[in-house]
Amino acid sequence: MSESNPNSRLEAFCDGVFAIALTLLIIDIKIPSDVKINSTNDLWMTLWKIVPSMVAFVLSFIIILITWVNHHESLKLVNKSSPYFLYSNGLLLLTIVFIPFPTSLIGEFILTDHAAPAVFFYNAIIAAQSIAWILLSGAAIKNKLTKSERANSLMHINHRNGYYSFLIYSLLAILAFWFPFTVAIVTTCTWIFWLILGISLKHE
Repeated sequence: MSESNPNSRLEAFCDGVFAIALTLLIIDIKIPSDVKINSTNDLWMTLWKIVPSMVAFVLSFIIILITWVNHHESLKLVNKSSPYFLYSNGLLLLTIVFIPFPTSLIGEFILTDHAAPAVFFYNAIIAAQSIAWILLSGAAIKNKLTKSERANSLMHINHRNGYYSFLIYSLLAILAFWFPFTVAIVTTCTWIFWLILGISLKHE
């Protein structure tokens, strides 16, 4: 890693955390050890029962991947660091490593009458991630860490989107108490939106 990049160690550390979080997602997708498989049909039925877990895995993989892409692009906008920026980044990573747990809850309970806590916790984690984005982008702006005027403008967009994201997922977390399955669908749709938005934005 080049010493000319003061954030090279930060980038390497973050990439490792993202990679571990992505890997942990798949751990809970397995056939329960207490399930008896006596025929091909039994196996098909068992695989069908874990479809919600597989769907939750795909959604969470996409969420972490999009977050990694946005984080990668955000770090390209800065050419220095600060303690406030580093700790804000640490909070973001904390929300990332938390995602596998609500993912397992979603996979297990989304089609049951007990889905509300799982969907609430899932959106609450994403809302917390939005706070981390607000703090991270705010630190870059306040401490003048961006490398150009265009980079500063793009960081302001990240800062604004952080507030939008916090409002959206906080509202979804509250609504999950009454409409968990609908909220789960809306949550999926919002990440399709963030994916399209991320592709459309041209970072330096």
